[in-house]
Amino acid sequence: MTTTTVRPGDRRVSPVFVAIVAVMSMAGWAAWTGFAGRPGVAVFLFVTAAWVVSLCLHEYAHARTALRGGDESVAARGYLTLDPARYAHPLLSVALPVLFVIMGGIGLPGGAVVVDRGRVRSRARHSMVSAAGPATNVLFALACAAPFWLGASAGLPPSFRLALAFLALLQVTAAILNFLPVPGLDGYGVVEPWLPHRVRRRVEPFAPFGLLLVIGLLWVPEVNGVFFGVVDAVLRGLGVGGADASCGLVLYRFWESGALCTVSP
Repeated sequence: MTTTTVRPGDRRVSPVFVAIVAVMSMAGWAAWTGFAGRPGVAVFLFVTAAWVVSLCLHEYAHARTALRGGDESVAARGYLTLDPARYAHPLLSVALPVLFVIMGGIGLPGGAVVVDRGRVRSRARHSMVSAAGPATNVLFALACAAPFWLGASAGLPPSFRLALAFLALLQVTAAILNFLPVPGLDGYGVVEPWLPHRVRRRVEPFAPFGLLLVIGLLWVPEVNGVFFGVVDAVLRGLGVGGADASCGLVLYRFWESGALCTVSP
């Protein structure tokens, strides 16, 4: 087996990621202070940048866990730099999920990093590599919802509170979708190492279509209703009201004429 040396530059954080974090921070400050009197624009920039940050962290978690599991090739591919352009499918990993956020407020799973599974040392570590990505969405959702389940949300500026509620919704939807045991998604990657070899071989050809299947099913009203019923239940468990999340979406889509939402303390 060939070995790969992890160089210091392979772990250096990308300036692109730093720039995205800077945009997120400035937009978050603008949403907090009401700078320029355009809360919708500030919320849009803050949520979009924060969503891209979470996507980068999702992919980084896959790569970091794979590295600890024995696959040093992820470092040479640049996955530890948090640069969104370095991931296997920039379109699926960043562009398409951002587009779905803009279109419908759904945290769509992105493409995964390429992992040399032959180097990962055990089935448990294989499962951990797949689970690490959506686990970051869970942690991100908990962080966004912290002011709500800690009872401190009333003290937040209204626009920032609504932005956090909408961002929590996106993270919850992403976590649920990613953990579905559908071929091509992380949930299937968690259980795949434990399946019989013949089952894995039969399922493998369907992996490229798993995400498309999920997207298609979400357009079915009955499936959509059940899915968002689960999302609402999780958000309520985190203390985030459906009204806050919905109003955050309206505020996020500031360009829609007639889209009004009362921003109140």
